[in-house]
Amino acid sequence: MRFPAALSLALALAAAPASAQERPALIPARDVAITYRLPGEGGEMRVAWLAARRLMRTELPGGLGFSVMDPASGAGFLAMTRERMVMDITRAQFQGRGLLPGEDARFTREGEARILGRPCTLWRVEQQGEAGRVCLTPEGFALRSEALGREGSRLEAVALDLAAQDPARFERPQGYQSLRLPPAAAPSATPGGGGLPRGTALPPPGLVMPPR
Repeated sequence: MRFPAALSLALALAAAPASAQERPALIPARDVAITYRLPGEGGEMRVAWLAARRLMRTELPGGLGFSVMDPASGAGFLAMTRERMVMDITRAQFQGRGLLPGEDARFTREGEARILGRPCTLWRVEQQGEAGRVCLTPEGFALRSEALGREGSRLEAVALDLAAQDPARFERPQGYQSLRLPPAAAPSATPGGGGLPRGTALPPPGLVMPPR
């Protein structure tokens, strides 16, 4: 199963250089695990943040494995538990070309909402003619995101766990075989793109941007 390319990443925005315009906090200031309802009948997805090290762990559907990313450096790894294989990945590889908001991305505050009983601010994000909307709490929790003008793209939090995260869960697993893909087979979340195994497309939460 491959998730729609319209599901992009909050961590991509976190890596965008700051500018004079107002920008929200995009990396949580405390440990948190957020469960999201995926569009349609896509089920749920769980994302955890280790605030002290600013790391994000995303669980793959069906117990296939997990990814860990450092939004600041854009480096991370993908672990496939059934195959006991691990490979290095970059933000660009699993987001797909053209989905990364950059220095010219514009953030506009649109209003307020409440999700799971928590207040969050609605932000419109625009870049190169594309637009999305994300609802962020003051702590940097992304509770809802969607691509504007794209039906069925909404991603919304259904559960929030503020317990401290175990740092060991964010470490590279031991005893796994390392997999290195040639450049032509680099992971991609774009339709028709190269090749993670079926079911391992990575859609962490945040801004949803329509594909080019």
